[in-house]
Amino acid sequence: MSRVCEVCGKSAQTGNRVTTRGKAKYLGGVGTKVTGITARKFQPNLQRVHVTVKGTSKSMRVCTQCLRSGAVTKTVRNKPFKLPTGS
Repeated sequence: MSRVCEVCGKSAQTGNRVTTRGKAKYLGGVGTKVTGITARKFQPNLQRVHVTVKGTSKSMRVCTQCLRSGAVTKTVRNKPFKLPTGS
């Protein structure tokens, strides 16, 4: 299960790499022409992060959209800095 988000299941998608040449019409040319189409893969942006799952810390491969949306909670490694309280 490589290159797959362990939260949402996002994986690679197939698409095309389109190669063009020529000058665009709005720039004074005769227009761009497609000179080649080859298959390619669009890979998800996966990050290996430490996640808190059911009270335990676990390392997972998670896509960035799951991180940004809050679908997972990252493990707090160090306690935040606190100012000393006193007189």
